[in-house]
Amino acid sequence: MRIGLLTEGGYPYVSGEPGLWCDRLVRGLEQHEFDVYALARSERQEAEGWVPLPPQVGRVRTASLWDAEDDGVVYGRRTRRRFAECYGELAASLCATPPAVASGIAETTAPRAEGTGTHDQSAHEADRFANALYGLAELARDEGGLPRALRSETAVRALERACRAPGAHRSAREARVPDLLTVAARLERALRPLSLDWYEDDGLGAVDLCHAASGGTAALPGLLARHFCEVPLLVTEYGVRLRAHYLTEPDSSPPIRFLLAAFHGRLAAESYRSAALITPGNTHARRWQERCGAERAKLRTVHPGMDAAPFAEAGESPECADPHTLVWVGRVEPAKDLVSLLHAFAEIRRAEPKARLRIVGGPSGPEGAAYLAHCRNLAAQLFPDEADGPHAVGSNPVSFEETGGPELPSRAEAYASGALVVLSSVVEGFPAGLVEAMFCGRATVSTDVGAVVEAIGGTGLVVPPRNPRALAEACVALLRDPERRARLGAAARARALELFTVEQNVAAFHGIYLDILSRTPARRVVLDDTGEPLPFSVPAEAHVPGRWTDAKVRAVARGGPAWATDTPVRATAARSSENDGVAGSGGSEGPGGPGASESATGGGREAVPAAVPAAVAERAGAAVPVSAVERAGAAVAASAVEGVRTAVPVSAGEGAGAAGPVSVTEGPRATASVSATEGPRATASVSATEGVR
Repeated sequence: MRIGLLTEGGYPYVSGEPGLWCDRLVRGLEQHEFDVYALARSERQEAEGWVPLPPQVGRVRTASLWDAEDDGVVYGRRTRRRFAECYGELAASLCATPPAVASGIAETTAPRAEGTGTHDQSAHEADRFANALYGLAELARDEGGLPRALRSETAVRALERACRAPGAHRSAREARVPDLLTVAARLERALRPLSLDWYEDDGLGAVDLCHAASGGTAALPGLLARHFCEVPLLVTEYGVRLRAHYLTEPDSSPPIRFLLAAFHGRLAAESYRSAALITPGNTHARRWQERCGAERAKLRTVHPGMDAAPFAEAGESPECADPHTLVWVGRVEPAKDLVSLLHAFAEIRRAEPKARLRIVGGPSGPEGAAYLAHCRNLAAQLFPDEADGPHAVGSNPVSFEETGGPELPSRAEAYASGALVVLSSVVEGFPAGLVEAMFCGRATVSTDVGAVVEAIGGTGLVVPPRNPRALAEACVALLRDPERRARLGAAARARALELFTVEQNVAAFHGIYLDILSRTPARRVVLDDTGEPLPFSVPAEAHVPGRWTDAKVRAVARGGPAWATDTPVRATAARSSENDGVAGSGGSEGPGGPGASESATGGGREAVPAAVPAAVAERAGAAVPVSAVERAGAAVAASAVEGVRTAVPVSAGEGAGAAGPVSVTEGPRATASVSATEGPRATASVSATEGVR
């Protein structure tokens, strides 16, 4: 099948968080073809280039989120009015959003709020946002020029009117001109995918499935491909974009935070609503998605796949570790809370004087560099250089190192150097560093944040965050018990090899691709150079016949036989001696004769048995089928009753010699008598007497 892989700031660029698992996924599914549609976040990222691409990547199309191109289109009066209406609706849906919806907790309170109308209002605002979003996309497709319009004064004035409108939230009403300009600029950047030319038959319209590698802006092209081309969408989130927005916007003013949170919350809810399936990377992300409106039936947790091969040697030889060394591995930044780790290590040194701490990792940006310098100064104050004698050079028990040197050429060497791996973060998504330590067979002590507990299970110790004393006590307990360390390390390695390998990740997504396409009808026919249909161009999973609905329930008369729900069988009808002179009562025996009853399903008029007078059929409004089912020599008769529109089985003479005359009177207008006679071959004799004409 052909997959459209949607990324933002990741694959195929060298830098970017989702790039590594996307590369492993593409290389693992070599039987499929991939088209990559990538959004670049910065000029630096584009300058760094791409990673080597495997042959199954058919083509790569990129677009910039940092440098908007102006196509020179100038809107006329009617087009400006159309843009103002759509953008105004989008802004109004954000300003009218209650705080619960903006923070992603509306769905958890929906059952309680249904009685008060809050749930209906939330659904109305969600539809309002979606209609405005797709309206802007259709405008960009028809007219072009959307980037210039999003940066225009018309957009800022529409946003201001929405903030000042009656019913707007208090945080929106407090927005000033600088706040409005900032929000309009952020929205213009987030909405740039609306102006791309990716949504034609030669673009995303030609793929079988869109797979968004993250939520937020990366999922927006998938939403438009579904809107314009009916391409199914799969959303994968290993880190929820809405949560990342809250963590990266702490210094903005309340109006900016409120409006941007409302936008990201609405976009996430629309992505979850439109997606065929949603695959969170862990339970922590799954809870966020449910609180943002994702349906539980669409959620399937797929743990990220990691390559276990580089850590195999360290995992198979745990005895090589220094029993007194603690290791921390990761990117140095304030969220990792190395300050608490250093204070905890001070208590560890008092209990275990031989203990050493190795902090392995480089800084993350300018903020990380400043934080690393602060941690170095703190370590020098807490642990002055210690020397064995007056002529020896002192050394600090805390060392700051980076991988790539002669002592630590790789991360696997860093984990292998210590008997215990420590994580002290206050904010964490999926702890990839802990999983690497588990591959190495090392016991771990971690803070209870993010998906830490889900990752380690019962194979490590967990303490509250920002609690140096608890962290120190857990580390001392494992340093003093080597047998317990060995048991936890072996269990951790077994758990990691079972749940977090590349193989399980690739196998899971392969099954999900087939599952989605098996429920999606084929949308196109691929032709060859001669114009003939190309065999096997669309996977067989896209041609599942029939509709996936429950079987129809057939009505059976109360007290009737169980086989009455089976398909009726043609029966022979014998001419009744009582109706020889009645018009329309004649018929011939045999399966194909005019007296044979016709069974029909549906709501139209049914075939009228020859033995029933035409007048009765006209008054009934619909002919009543008369069928006789031959089973074990049994004769079955049915009556046609005036005024009744459905077939009702009246009597059945079962057995070799059963015969049962039955008469039914329906109102003053018509009477119908039915008799079943026994013979060498079961026959049904029907007579009807009209009571009115």
